[in-house]
Amino acid sequence: MSALRKTTQYLLPVEKREQAEGYDLYPLHDLGEGKIFCDCRSLARRLAGARQVMIDGYVGVRFDLFARQLGDALAELGIHPVWWSTKAMMKPAAEIDELIAPYLGGDDPLFGFRTPLTLSDLFDEEKLNALQPDPDAGMNILLGEGAALAGWEGPLVYVDIPKNEIQFRARAASIVNLGADAPDAPKKMYKRFYFVDWVILNRHKKAILPRIDVMVDGQREDTVTWAEGADIRAGLEYLSHNGFRVRPWFEPGAWGGQWIREHIEALPHDVPNYAWSFELIVPENGVIFGSSGRMLEVSFDMLMFEAGERVVGSACYADYGDEFPIRMDYLDNFDGGNLSIQCHPQREYIRKNFGEVLAQEETYYILDTRPGAEVYLGFKQGVDPAAFEQALTESFHNGTELDVPKYINAEPSARHKLFLIPPGTLHSSGRNNLVLEISTTPYIFTFKMYDWLALDLDGKPRPLNIRRAMENLCFDRQGEKVARELVSHPVLLEKGDDWELWHLPTHRNHSYDVHRYKVGSSVEVQTEGKCHVLNLVEGETAEIRTEGGMSFPLHYAETFVVSAAAGSYRIVNTSGREIMVVKAFMK
Repeated sequence: MSALRKTTQYLLPVEKREQAEGYDLYPLHDLGEGKIFCDCRSLARRLAGARQVMIDGYVGVRFDLFARQLGDALAELGIHPVWWSTKAMMKPAAEIDELIAPYLGGDDPLFGFRTPLTLSDLFDEEKLNALQPDPDAGMNILLGEGAALAGWEGPLVYVDIPKNEIQFRARAASIVNLGADAPDAPKKMYKRFYFVDWVILNRHKKAILPRIDVMVDGQREDTVTWAEGADIRAGLEYLSHNGFRVRPWFEPGAWGGQWIREHIEALPHDVPNYAWSFELIVPENGVIFGSSGRMLEVSFDMLMFEAGERVVGSACYADYGDEFPIRMDYLDNFDGGNLSIQCHPQREYIRKNFGEVLAQEETYYILDTRPGAEVYLGFKQGVDPAAFEQALTESFHNGTELDVPKYINAEPSARHKLFLIPPGTLHSSGRNNLVLEISTTPYIFTFKMYDWLALDLDGKPRPLNIRRAMENLCFDRQGEKVARELVSHPVLLEKGDDWELWHLPTHRNHSYDVHRYKVGSSVEVQTEGKCHVLNLVEGETAEIRTEGGMSFPLHYAETFVVSAAAGSYRIVNTSGREIMVVKAFMK
């Protein structure tokens, strides 16, 4: 059998191992004792006695491997079920391809449009309605994506899988897209995941979440962990009234650097670099629950589906629904390369062309840097759009260097400086920066104009989007206006005996704002009906203590979300020296 996944990243272990002090790769949220089980024998005992069982789940789950394990465990109990597959009830792959084609962007290698389709649209209605369990069988099991659509009377099991693991499996060609017959190139599979599969399956997951009886973590090939659906929903409710830290994951890249490798000891070191730390990019992060030493991960979207309004607050939920609005991630190019010269689409453009609710409104918070490092931001005074486009086009077609200093403004980088990058702003991080990127959630909508003639890790040039960039660039952001309007100028808002609250104003086109606390011992913070996204940007450790009784440790460079429903919380300094905590929140 070929490899299930292609990555050097560690698979989530069943039990949390001891790791070095500092940054925690596996942040746990306790469910209480005896709530998580870790074998198919216990699951078989849980299902024994049921005449009909539906096993639903997410794209990327290897239902064949899961069925083999569960079937062996049931056989030990003398149960030999009749197995049914949802694949047999789906429309033919060619018909599904035709159905979803309008949402895949044609020949565009990156972009499509978020589909309005539902999971039932991919099924043959007659076949689905005609599906009846064998009345003579002791147990019937319907297995695969959409099993709950059959409406059988019996337990509903849901097998979830983290989206980073879906991508690792796609790279290994061990899975297929929803309704497909065979794997495709990984980047094509990702585009279909993002614009079709995940959109459809998230709608389905939200609809059935209240009635899931058993939740299974399906990311491991040889071991499953599972819990009662009611216990998972109770855990999600607790987080929605307090706070949480999602499981981060990490990726190398063409321009990636060495800061993350050197500062996060628990990561694998058999990669050339780490370009990204996905701290809080919630379409792809998961939440880890723990019980009696065991770990089970569910996708972050389940928290939003269960209690999104309590997580983000009523006003934000009214605007964006289940879309969590704020993200944080790291861009590491210490001893690496420059990021591409790029911009992000304007709000109306991203809605019209891609179907997204949120635009990608960025800021660069400089967590660490080296002397001489720069951030490329806006244009030099007097740059002509037509001349700039011509220079980009010639560079692309001829493979020649762009005269960057002629067209592009550069600002000196420094620790704790905040650069403002509203949609349409030309920007890039020069080498030797560790950027804490604070943004609204969408994250693949980057229009690259110039990539320094670099190649991706697969040895091929990364796609450029000069035309789309030109449709979105704000050429008035140039010269002295950049330093005045695109570099944040901190203002002291409040202070106590041993704390200060600073405002790091964002641009008028940003829908979120940024504060920074300097804390000697502790400070009390009110959520005021909004979620707060925190990051410890100075100091070794802190604790976040909520009004609801949660106490969560925070290490340097870690991200934590305080739910809007928490009401209030306290930032407690446990470093032995002054700490600084950045807070992002919707305006």
